[in-house]
Amino acid sequence: MQSVRQRLERRIDQALGTAPADLVIKNARILNLATGEATQGDIAVCGDTIVGTYDSYSGAQEIDARGRIAVPGFIDSHVHCESTLVLPGEFDRCVLPRGTTTAICDPHEICNVLGLSGLQYFLDCASATAMDLRVQLSSCVPSTELETSGARLTAADLVAQRGHPQAFGLAEFMNVPGVLSKNPECLDKLAAFQDIVIDGHSPLLSGRKLNAYLSCGVRNCHETTTLAEGREKLAKGMQVLIREGTVSKDVATLAPLIDAFSSPFLGLCTDDRNPLDIAEQGHMDFLIRHAIAQGAPAASVYRAASWSAARGFGLRDRGLVAPGYLADIVLLDDLDSCAVSLVLRRGRVVGAESFAGRALPLPPLHNSMRRPPVTAETFRAPAAGPGTPVIGITPGKIITPREYAELPYRDGARHADPARDLLKVCVLERHGRNGNVGRGFVRGFGLRGGALASSVGHDCHNICVVGANDADMALAANRLIASGGGFVAVRDGAVLAEMALPVAGLMSVQPFESVSHHLAVLRDAVRGMGCPLAEPFLQLAFLALPVIPHLKITDMGLVDVDRFELIAA
Repeated sequence: MQSVRQRLERRIDQALGTAPADLVIKNARILNLATGEATQGDIAVCGDTIVGTYDSYSGAQEIDARGRIAVPGFIDSHVHCESTLVLPGEFDRCVLPRGTTTAICDPHEICNVLGLSGLQYFLDCASATAMDLRVQLSSCVPSTELETSGARLTAADLVAQRGHPQAFGLAEFMNVPGVLSKNPECLDKLAAFQDIVIDGHSPLLSGRKLNAYLSCGVRNCHETTTLAEGREKLAKGMQVLIREGTVSKDVATLAPLIDAFSSPFLGLCTDDRNPLDIAEQGHMDFLIRHAIAQGAPAASVYRAASWSAARGFGLRDRGLVAPGYLADIVLLDDLDSCAVSLVLRRGRVVGAESFAGRALPLPPLHNSMRRPPVTAETFRAPAAGPGTPVIGITPGKIITPREYAELPYRDGARHADPARDLLKVCVLERHGRNGNVGRGFVRGFGLRGGALASSVGHDCHNICVVGANDADMALAANRLIASGGGFVAVRDGAVLAEMALPVAGLMSVQPFESVSHHLAVLRDAVRGMGCPLAEPFLQLAFLALPVIPHLKITDMGLVDVDRFELIAA
């Protein structure tokens, strides 16, 4: 193995041209993210490091770019790999060929189910992936005390993992009320990570509350959904990570933030994006082309997607096609459409061989659905009268307004009214802790009959069920309990479509291509049930997240997120 000094000597020789470079990309147009210009020249690579640009080089291996545009590898600045519904190794195989060479992931989905063993699984996976998968230490397990999770991670648990080479900062701190109320457990976690990156999560936070949150060392936010919100956060020194996931779609709204001046303070992220959307639209490449199509300057978008994200997370070795930087390079046929032609990771061309022989750990496959079977009576919603708060759905958003409706009322209970798009929604605790059932109603799914159920229920991942009648809701829930988790659509006592997610009830063991196919089948089945939502199962999953305004539901009941308290249904 070469010493550091020997590696430096080789770089000097290859940069000077006194020795052939290990690899030369000839005849490229290099997009310079410092100047915004695209200039012709060769790119010389020694090992995993760029050593020459804007000159003529010869190499042991040469690639003729034929005028294609060279840009730095893309950085997904906030992602939950579990939300792609595939294992980390499949996430790697799915997105690296599209140019995503680095991803900053938070495994708090699996941690909320399996605790430290879930975190360790992700750290082991990240040590073996071809892409650079950095694992943030999950700060909110559980996310709040208004729900039941399968585990709890303390500040001491997280500090014990800091020495892992892939461990990378404190993950999104979602419990804003806990911070502002000076909750000791929240402050212990923040205090333990003041010297490294602390990810934020602050939807609609502003004014003095935002000031207080930022003063605790939080440095970014991916939950920005309006221009005014984004401008205030930028003005207060917060890096805004512009998101485009499967459910949360913010690029069109926030693209006006992206310009030459502001782009160093931005980033792009997917957060939760499933393989079907990646197959049909793309990953980070889609975010880039979408932002440019909205009128954002191309060079500024590419800067936000690479150099700016790298700087925001302290990754000073990547983000430019320049000497001394990591040779994570994407060759494009076209800049505006981000048409990826070739990807290099650490100076090696990405192909099928990049994913062969990875020492990936075996996934945890024990059944995490620790809930006995239920009956239709489980879903009965007893009440004193017909009037109740109702969760509203805005397509493309996970912020849910609080509405009100008078529901059909008989035998001392409220009932769904599919004709008015008023469906019952229930969250069933599934970790074997208390057997809770939270009951409420929702508008926006459009089901004319039947039920949908998901074991993905952010972030504690209890069973989420929405339906037009209690019998179908019970069938859907029992199908998940028996199968170890997943998604299921039922109607009139029959299963129409389903997909198993046996790893913590969150991830499939199938290749991403197979998962994409099953999602397409599910989507078509649910559309046939009358649902207009593009991704109904993830929309359902986010109804259980009590840190996103305004009205949510957990296994403990309806949550007024603005007041951060349980309310009567």
